Amino acid sequence: MAEATDTEIWEFAKNNGFCLVTQDADFPEKSRLYRSPPKVIWLRCGNTKTDTVELILRSGVEAIQELFSNSALDCLELY
Repeated sequence: MAEATDTEIWEFAKNNGFCLVTQDADFPEKSRLYRSPPKVIWLRCGNTKTDTVELILRSGVEAIQELFSNSALDCLELY
């Protein structure tokens, strides 16, 4: 999906039960407009090492679980 548009990625995630994990502000904006699915995890760490992204995701595991268990939540920002 390297050449897919944001809309195509959004629809693919929605239709296949995926969560979008992104650093792109466009997907959280779509989440505000269209709600979930798909759920969106917005990484607010800028360009960084994979190890740092892993640490951010692991440290946010409780918030991520809440995102998936709470139908009122559509997007989670992790720093």
